[in-house]
Amino acid sequence: MTVAQLQPKIYRDFVRILQTNRLSHAYLFDGQFASLEMALFLTQSQFCADLVDRLPCGKCRSCRLIVRQEFPDLHVIEPTGQLIKTETIRELLHDFSRSGFESDKQVFIIRQAEKMHPNAANSLLKIMEEPRGQSIIFLLTDEANLVLTTIKSRCQQVFFPKNDSYLREFLNREGLLPNQAKVLAQVAQNQEEAMFLAKSQKVLQQLQHLERFLGMLFRDQKMSFLEVAHLATIFKEKSEQELAFKLLSFLLAEQLPKELALFYLERLYVAQKMWKSHVSFQNVLEYMVIS
Repeated sequence: MTVAQLQPKIYRDFVRILQTNRLSHAYLFDGQFASLEMALFLTQSQFCADLVDRLPCGKCRSCRLIVRQEFPDLHVIEPTGQLIKTETIRELLHDFSRSGFESDKQVFIIRQAEKMHPNAANSLLKIMEEPRGQSIIFLLTDEANLVLTTIKSRCQQVFFPKNDSYLREFLNREGLLPNQAKVLAQVAQNQEEAMFLAKSQKVLQQLQHLERFLGMLFRDQKMSFLEVAHLATIFKEKSEQELAFKLLSFLLAEQLPKELALFYLERLYVAQKMWKSHVSFQNVLEYMVIS
């Protein structure tokens, strides 16, 4: 589906902005659902060789390269691991000071902008305080509260709501069972992530293990405590553990308004905070189970 179909209201707003030549030099897109697609669409509008009413054709060489993120005057920055390093932003500063390869324009898209190192964020702020007229920056995040206030104040902020029903239908079309589609649609932030989860047999197996664990938790607390050690061997990586918390939160929320579900949701929230403070995954789940 196109960005016009995924985010119709936001698309219409940006069409008006493009047609009145009011595109800003810096945007903060809050939410991952089609925000990258929108940033690429707006990038196309700056380089398209065959604009129609100031909208990109989507077919010319520039438009095709931009969609593939291979256009020389488009720079897409992503975290290395869990961090966007200061050196990465300094390289961006260097690129920012030069003219583009194919025109005077350049576009910079920073994904997961909340993961910028504080020094990297301060370096970016210098660019935004003295913007070049022909360059545009898109900051993409789903945790805008973690982005420096001074950076946010220099951006036009746009919220991208997630379309859960669309993601559920998409996952159903990919062959997932209705319950699997329902759960994964809740934890996926966008179609790209939903596709990754749907294609991963490991993720689907992990979901089964968590459903089994919660079944034990409501029936037999002692058995669920023993199961924690098993879960720790299944969710070894930090990214897997982060997904486990998301899945558990949704699965428990599905059990509301049961009193026991609310009790474990509250303990899960505390357990996740402990985990973020570097307590082991097994220990925080043991904390959650022991009432």
